[in-house]
Amino acid sequence: MNATRPAHRRPTRTDRLLALVAGVLSGYVALAVADILAGLIRHESGPVTAVGDAVVDRTPVAIEQWAIRTFGTNDKVVLLLGIVVVLGLIAAALGLLALRHPTAGAAGVLGFGVVGALAAVTRPDSDSALDALPSLVGAVAGAVLLYVLVRRLLASDADEPARAAARADRRGFLVVAAATGLTATVGAALGRAIGPPAQAGATASRNALRLPRPQSAAPAVPRGAQLDVPGISRFITPNADFYRIDTALLVPQVDADEWRLRVHGAGVRRELTLDLRELMSREVVERDITLACVSNEVGGPLVGNARWLGVRLADLLREAGVRPPSEGGPADQLVARSVDGMTIGTPVEAVMDGRDALLAFGMNGEPLPFDHGFPVRMLVPGLYGYVSACKWLESLELTTFDAYDAYWVPRGWAAEAPVKTQSRIDTPRGLARPAAGTVMVAGVAWAQHRGISRVEVRVDDGPWREARLGTEDSRDTWRQWVHPWQAEPGRHTLTVRATDGTGATQPERRTDTMPDGAAGWHSVVVTVEAP
Repeated sequence: MNATRPAHRRPTRTDRLLALVAGVLSGYVALAVADILAGLIRHESGPVTAVGDAVVDRTPVAIEQWAIRTFGTNDKVVLLLGIVVVLGLIAAALGLLALRHPTAGAAGVLGFGVVGALAAVTRPDSDSALDALPSLVGAVAGAVLLYVLVRRLLASDADEPARAAARADRRGFLVVAAATGLTATVGAALGRAIGPPAQAGATASRNALRLPRPQSAAPAVPRGAQLDVPGISRFITPNADFYRIDTALLVPQVDADEWRLRVHGAGVRRELTLDLRELMSREVVERDITLACVSNEVGGPLVGNARWLGVRLADLLREAGVRPPSEGGPADQLVARSVDGMTIGTPVEAVMDGRDALLAFGMNGEPLPFDHGFPVRMLVPGLYGYVSACKWLESLELTTFDAYDAYWVPRGWAAEAPVKTQSRIDTPRGLARPAAGTVMVAGVAWAQHRGISRVEVRVDDGPWREARLGTEDSRDTWRQWVHPWQAEPGRHTLTVRATDGTGATQPERRTDTMPDGAAGWHSVVVTVEAP
């Protein structure tokens, strides 16, 4: 094969189309090879995940909030798909470039491998240069493939007798492309199925974990807490339906047998390092607690209620010699760190004021699901999750708000964020068309650690009518409510507001989720149809 450009025939339209295919296939093979190696090292070292995490950390808050509003808990899937699409377009462009300059096209693929490698080794949870290997080796494989495929396309001479050779080269291109693509797909699938050793150990440790019986068990959910109204949220949210909002594109897989928790920092008289068995050997408590995300808009779905099993965080801190600021302690902030590098700052006073702040390892009768923080997460009733509910916990550091800003604070969120009183209409849904007559308007209201004392419903601009409340479980859980409405035909606006246990009623004015949670009344518009 002649290596100089003049010996190659002039690219045709078919050649350009096949060059696009070559570029996309080379990108695909690069990602597949990287995925295979990431499966042997750790999935977080894969280029798509590493670059995706870097994008998440650098995305403006306004765009993050738009993504959550638009895609909800599917925002991560959309981000990953978007990254793959962008990479596919770039790979196609590199294929066209390689048609004229094969070396430059291959170098472009290598360049993206370097970007992926840098993203992988600069992750907060990266502790090995091996994390760079998947991106680098995958890029080499993709670059070599692109170079070989494009050179095969242009290998024949440009004179008339060479047309048969050109067709043969194209057939050879297709054979190589198909075989390479199939091999990469099978290899990546096997790598995913086998997974890294750490993932297998994490799954096995969760399956083997037997939760202890609580010394302080939660009472049975009181009769009447769950109202018999079709369409209302379940009082206890099933694990599979519980909302998940975090920055982890891949859920951390932590081996419970290898897990350790360190308690250290200002005011700690005795540092603690505990494994899971040691943590579970302390007094175990069980509590029903409602969690809410600060990104939840008025009427939104990012709230859930579960039965949690764990140990009191205040007890552990006192064991380490920690005193809250009200008792002269030097630290006013507790910084929780996750295995993926996330940091969450919580007021020490709130953790130690007598509420049921927990280090939880059980959720609704089973070990924490991986999605929700296995093996241990933190919970503090009455605070939004971003300042209290660290998942995949590995460290607790005592410090001050002046000395350290946790992850979300430099991004514009408030350092302290008590949950605001909220209420939501679950049924009827917005734009529903119920029949005239008695329509059950129902939903949930929450004001964790203050409780709900009253819920009122208004139809159009009419008077407020008090709804019937479900039985209160505790002031740390949401409360269901229902109001029978004698609906008349036509278009109507239903509005709800709640009053918390202190007597404070939700304000009417709508505010955004930033910087410390949304406020305002939830309303839906329905059209009542004549019988």
